[in-house]
Amino acid sequence: MLKVKSLRQYISEASAQKKAIGHFNISNLEGFWAVVRAAQAVSEKVFGEKNKVPVIVGTSEGERDFIGLTQAVALVRSVRDSGQPVFLNADHTYSFERVKEAIDAGYDMAIFDGAKLSIEENITQTKKCVEYARTKSSGFLSKIFWNDPRDILLEGELGYIGQSSKILDAIPEGAMVNAEALTKPSDAVRFIKETGIDLLAPAVGNFHGMLRGGKDPALNIPTVASIYQAVGLPLVLHGASGNSAEDIAKSVENGVAIVHVSTELRVAYTTALKASLAAQPDENTPYKLSIPALNAMQKLVEKKIRIIQRIV
Repeated sequence: MLKVKSLRQYISEASAQKKAIGHFNISNLEGFWAVVRAAQAVSEKVFGEKNKVPVIVGTSEGERDFIGLTQAVALVRSVRDSGQPVFLNADHTYSFERVKEAIDAGYDMAIFDGAKLSIEENITQTKKCVEYARTKSSGFLSKIFWNDPRDILLEGELGYIGQSSKILDAIPEGAMVNAEALTKPSDAVRFIKETGIDLLAPAVGNFHGMLRGGKDPALNIPTVASIYQAVGLPLVLHGASGNSAEDIAKSVENGVAIVHVSTELRVAYTTALKASLAAQPDENTPYKLSIPALNAMQKLVEKKIRIIQRIV
């Protein structure tokens, strides 16, 4: 069995190789196994037993409430203990209290989303979350040897990109997608210096959800590059569901080390589940009805992993 390294090291390695780690939100057991099986399938097809493709499972506040904090932790650890590098992130968390509960439950990382706050208040709240994460991490040895699963990472957001994982008729109101409104490198430098975050999620023309028709406006790759050059910290691309494979690949080449996909997974799940229900009107076994939905999500996750890991 291969030894699983820490999430920090996987991110560092991906960044150095100009690759990224896929972050996939889950709402149920089907979603969890879709992500895990996709990572396993890509690993087996591409690397055999020599390497394992890491993935991050994300749960929003609502998803955590539905699945259960400790239950999500137990699921992820059960797979990671078998040698598959799967990690758990408390996605889009809007208060210190909810960051704290996720860290206390055993999450590997958390995001404090203060994008709608003033930069001053965002800094204050994010710094508080970072300091708590540090008290629960195992100290400097984990950062030296990269092998301590309680080396907790804390991500901050700078620049509002919406909050919905839905099919949209228009770009979310207030989302910072215009060139003049994108995250500024100087603000990013200040934000990182004053908070001590491990990862930064900027506004670079991205937004949560995806436009009807499945294609969002192009990302601002020069902004991605300029922010990364200014901060030298791994960047996180949120709201990548509607972005083209080319845009995602270019963002990874220019400093993005984690790519978030959620809405596309929800669409794959619901579309396949509705078709399954229609095709099997007399079937009442839940897992049999859900298998097509699981398979549809797994296929999508495999596709996304190949894009961000630069696997042809």
